[in-house]
Amino acid sequence: MNITECLPTVFVVDDDPSFRRSLVRQIRSAGYQTESFASADEFLDHWRQDPAPGCLLLDILMPGLDGFQLQQKMQASGASIPIIFITGQGDIPMSVKAMKAGAVDFLPKPIRDDDLFNAVRQALQYDEERRAQRAEHEAVEKRYAVLTPREREVMVLVVRGMLNKQIAFELGTSEKTIKIHRGRVMEKMNAQSLADLVRIAQKLGPSGGPA
Repeated sequence: MNITECLPTVFVVDDDPSFRRSLVRQIRSAGYQTESFASADEFLDHWRQDPAPGCLLLDILMPGLDGFQLQQKMQASGASIPIIFITGQGDIPMSVKAMKAGAVDFLPKPIRDDDLFNAVRQALQYDEERRAQRAEHEAVEKRYAVLTPREREVMVLVVRGMLNKQIAFELGTSEKTIKIHRGRVMEKMNAQSLADLVRIAQKLGPSGGPA
């Protein structure tokens, strides 16, 4: 794989070609990888095919699909990318609406370098953390999937703090059998201690299984 393919991308969506080119140069001067689009629909078509890591610098007022509508479409489809809204005609109510909708920042044009780079760093860090959390959750679910039905029952009761003899009574089996199941649960879930297993179960959901 090409190294650049692993780097996060700052996506720029603005219908003003001169501003778009200027913003791309501004971002690249700081060493970021960028891609630019003239419309929200153009970006959305690209993103659906390749939801790469990164963040989105998104103009609000554009012909056709505007910035807020793009954000709503992506949220409705389950797509997720940190958004920094940009506009030359912004006001306080608009900025409040953007932040309430989950935007990382709201930058008025012309954009100062410090404001831009601070917002981009924050957005990329957020995206990295979110992707790491999702990858960790998926890894835990894969480990949980290999447990047998009995091992899952044992795991739930272990996490509740029950002793082996209590679990054995609850499930109508011997304490020795529970010890074996418990050991397998710890091994399959890659848990080093009870506290570790509890933290893992919390990632799965309230019941100790996938949310």
